[in-house]
Amino acid sequence: MSQDPYAALGVERDADAETIKKAYRRLARQYHPDVNSDPGAAERFKEVSHAYEVLSDPEKRRVYDLGGDPFGGGGFGQGAGFSFTDIMDAFFGGQQAGGRGPRPRQRRGQDALVRIDLELAEAAFGATRELKVDTAVLCSTCRGSGAAEGSRPVVCETCHGRGEVQHVQRSFLGEIRTLRPCAACRGYGEIIPDPCRECAGDGRVRSRRAITVKIPPGVDTGTRVQLSGEGEVGPGGGQPGDLYVEVHVAPHRIFQRDGVDLRCHVSVPMTAAALGTTIELPLLEADLDTEDIELERSVVLEISPGTQSGTEKVLRGRGVPGLRSGARGDIVATIDVETPTKLDEQQEQLLRELAAIRREESPDGRIQPTQNKGMFGRIRDAFNPR
Repeated sequence: MSQDPYAALGVERDADAETIKKAYRRLARQYHPDVNSDPGAAERFKEVSHAYEVLSDPEKRRVYDLGGDPFGGGGFGQGAGFSFTDIMDAFFGGQQAGGRGPRPRQRRGQDALVRIDLELAEAAFGATRELKVDTAVLCSTCRGSGAAEGSRPVVCETCHGRGEVQHVQRSFLGEIRTLRPCAACRGYGEIIPDPCRECAGDGRVRSRRAITVKIPPGVDTGTRVQLSGEGEVGPGGGQPGDLYVEVHVAPHRIFQRDGVDLRCHVSVPMTAAALGTTIELPLLEADLDTEDIELERSVVLEISPGTQSGTEKVLRGRGVPGLRSGARGDIVATIDVETPTKLDEQQEQLLRELAAIRREESPDGRIQPTQNKGMFGRIRDAFNPR
């Protein structure tokens, strides 16, 4: 085994730390026993690892450059150890050995989701609701510290505040050091000897509270309204998450929503469809319970003489406001013409007289095509008249 770490890594004596690290990564990937089965690969990998341990540590490198023993006895390569993270660094390009340190006791809380049921008018024009939510809130006794009154967390004696402990394992490669979260303090680096009796040291308690929610105009089923900071308070009194209010709109007795449009069906007698009439159609505003604001609650729908069943009447700007644009959609009313199913003698006689006047006693009827003809079909018919 080479006694010169510079020769082992193949770098000059004035090589900087980055050059040394790159050389180690390249050689470690080349000679690691998991990827190289040559008889001398394991020994070469151990030599490279020992060399890197010397040259990556400024103090050990200084001692070696002055002619001393960087390990305080036994010579280079005797009794040396290397961290498992150095191997990970060589293969995955991570940072050199070093723990992550204690994890913070304060962490952000989880988001919460509640569902709210609205009527169609409330979803269209907006509403204000008071909700009762059951979430984690800041403990009023310890204010999130988790410690009982008059006490405070102390540094963990096992890990000395680092939040992790080192485990050493011997192998044919030498000593492999790994860092694991401290079991005594669960990685926090400190222990609460006298936990708060109200929250049991968590810094938060569950509580039912009231929240006022403003629903914007134009929401629909599935829309979520975000309330920042109204979710669960995090462990240790950490920053609360967000509260999401998911909207569910109940079916309406008249209207069916289609985006920002409202659709409905209006049934009229056969005579009214033939002669024409007017119908008072209620608007969605009729469902609003607002006595202090004067609203138009209905509109007159004109049925023209000769209206056929299935005709659509459009009332512009009477639909639902857009959630982002605010522009209102339309009301689309489909006219359904009702044909009488039972006639008395007088009614039947009058209809027969009308049919005679219109020469419709034995109508042949008209068979309508099921599909509109395309452009080529119309051209063909134009050149092949019947």
